[in-house]
Amino acid sequence: AAQPAVVASIMPVHALVASVMEGVGAPEIVVRGAASPHAYALKPSEARLLDRAKIVFWIGPIYETFLDKTLMTLASKGTVVPLMGAPGVTLLPTRGGGVWEDDDELHGHAKDAKPANDEADGHLFLDPANAKAMTRSIAATLAKADAANAARYEANAASLLTRLDALDLELRTKLSSARERPYLVFHDAYQYFEKRYGLKAAGSITVTPDRRPGARRLSELRKRIASAEAVCVFSEPQFEPSLVKTVVEGTNARTGVLDPLGADLTPGPNAYFAMMRNLAKAFAGCLAG
Repeated sequence: AAQPAVVASIMPVHALVASVMEGVGAPEIVVRGAASPHAYALKPSEARLLDRAKIVFWIGPIYETFLDKTLMTLASKGTVVPLMGAPGVTLLPTRGGGVWEDDDELHGHAKDAKPANDEADGHLFLDPANAKAMTRSIAATLAKADAANAARYEANAASLLTRLDALDLELRTKLSSARERPYLVFHDAYQYFEKRYGLKAAGSITVTPDRRPGARRLSELRKRIASAEAVCVFSEPQFEPSLVKTVVEGTNARTGVLDPLGADLTPGPNAYFAMMRNLAKAFAGCLAG
C-alpha cells in the first residue's frame, strides 16, 4: 500500500522518521546540510513539499521558528506533529549566552523545574531518551494514518528503540573520560547531551547564533576560560569559526568542532546515530586530549 506523503523538518527528526518508515517509503526533509534552522528561509520547492504533505513532523515552535506560522497555511490540509509534545519527552529551560555558574539555578529556574513551552530549549533530540519518546509518537502517528502498514511501522519502531538503547550505552562509555572537564560552546545547543552524559559546560560564546557578541562579552568569556580552567572551546560548521579563535586567544584552551545537526551527513535512517557518535567523538577527543 502507498504510504502517505511525509515531511520532516530537520535531519535528526528525518532520520527517526526514515527508520520507522523503512521498507514502506521515505520521508522528505526541509532543512538540509549546514543551514541553520534558527534563521532559515523556506525555498519554493520546500513550500511545495509542505503543501503536499499528509503528515509533517517537527520539533515545534521552540526550535524551527521559521515554520511556526508557515505550517498553519501550507500544511493546513495535513497532520502536523510537534514532537516536543510527545509523551515522555523531557524539556529543559533555555540558558542565556555568556558565562554559566553552577546550574543549581539558571536564570530563575530551579534545576529540575519543568519549563513552560515558550521557555524550553528546542535541542531536545540530543538526548536518546527523548529520541525514544519521539520514535513512539512517530510510529503511532504513521500507524493511525496508514493502517495497512501499521505492523511494519510498529516493528521498525521496536527495532529503533533497541538501537537507541545500545547507542546510549555506547556514548556513556565513550564519554566517561570527558566528564567534569569544563569547556565553552559556540551557542547553547548541547545541554540535553550534557545532562545525559555528565558533561560540564562553562558557558557559550553567543546568546543567539546569529548575533555576534560584543567586546565586553568576549572579555568575560576569556576570564571564564581561565577561572573555570576550560579545556576546550567548540565552534560549529553552521556559524562563523573566527569567533572561537578570538575567544581562545591568549588562553590555554584547545579548539574543537561540534555539529548538532549532522551538516555533512547524508539524510537517512542511520544519520541520527552517526550525528550522535560524531558529537561524542568530538567531545571526547578535545576534552580527553
